[in-house]
Amino acid sequence: MFKKKNTLLFLFVLALQLNVAQTGIAKYAGEFMAIGVGARALGMGSAQVAVVDDVTSGYWNPAGLARMNYPQVALMHDEQFGGLVNYNYASVAIPYGKDMSFGISAIRLSVDGIPDTRNALVDARTGKVIFDINNPNARIDPSKITEFSNTDWAFYGTFSKKQSENFYWGANIKVISRTIAEYSALGIGFDVGALYEPVDNLYLGANLMDITTTLVAWDGGNNELISPTAKLGVAYGFEFLGGTFLPALDLDMRFENRQFASTVNVGPVSLDVRAGLEYNFRNLFMIRAGYTDVKQFTLGAGVRLPKLEIDYSFARFSGNESDVLTTDATHRISIILTLEEPKFMRDGL
Repeated sequence: MFKKKNTLLFLFVLALQLNVAQTGIAKYAGEFMAIGVGARALGMGSAQVAVVDDVTSGYWNPAGLARMNYPQVALMHDEQFGGLVNYNYASVAIPYGKDMSFGISAIRLSVDGIPDTRNALVDARTGKVIFDINNPNARIDPSKITEFSNTDWAFYGTFSKKQSENFYWGANIKVISRTIAEYSALGIGFDVGALYEPVDNLYLGANLMDITTTLVAWDGGNNELISPTAKLGVAYGFEFLGGTFLPALDLDMRFENRQFASTVNVGPVSLDVRAGLEYNFRNLFMIRAGYTDVKQFTLGAGVRLPKLEIDYSFARFSGNESDVLTTDATHRISIILTLEEPKFMRDGL
């Protein structure tokens, strides 16, 4: 198991180093922001663009923030690949006036304890550091192996407005901070979203992420460009078996020329589908299932207590049972605290 974890770390670092060396449009440059937040959403296969109506809207669709009527706080912690990757999320949002909402969100992904062998290759005769792996006297000196970390941050500032009884819109400004060993980068981007309910219980949503193309500038002089992503969603709620069923379908359209890591691609445009289903029994407990864009089935459940909602989701990659990369099970728990008191209620209700 230790060897497998070291292999994972090596591959992870290699991918990051290759990414740092790129300039221009970079595939997967913003991939750490695509993991998702909130166990409710993740239990539904991340099909949320037309569904979201709480504090997590700042991530899924900024327009949904105007649908909340009380201040909310959300927290989530996630560990992947046997605890090698730590992923944390926190957000807070408040309604303002009769038709607006504001929110702040933060995402942090980190990998610690990555072996750094760049200065560990030495000449066996002299003990001096060398960089020629083909030197017949080259060997690894374990005492010269150090460690470094990779940490990515994304901060979202969200504004949302209810334009009419059935139309909402919103926008994000996001700041990205990335570090790997002694390298660091900073970026800024913008998202815009909309929600529309043409008839009762039918919801249509759109979220245009990185709409101006997000620039991530590394201190070494290289730049990465995160290309725009269009997320479209539809959902419909109906009463059945004493509760409410909410099926949802999302379509992600990217422009990164993903020819293999996508459901469908046409030239530089790739399309990915997400699907989810939630059964809500009288706002007391929820059961969920979904299918993600990486061909992953998800399950989830939630319970709603006074002022507190606790959600859980489970996902597992299929693959060879001996392969830690493809058989890792991911458990996620998130909480949403709602200040559901008359003094905090949105004006005009």
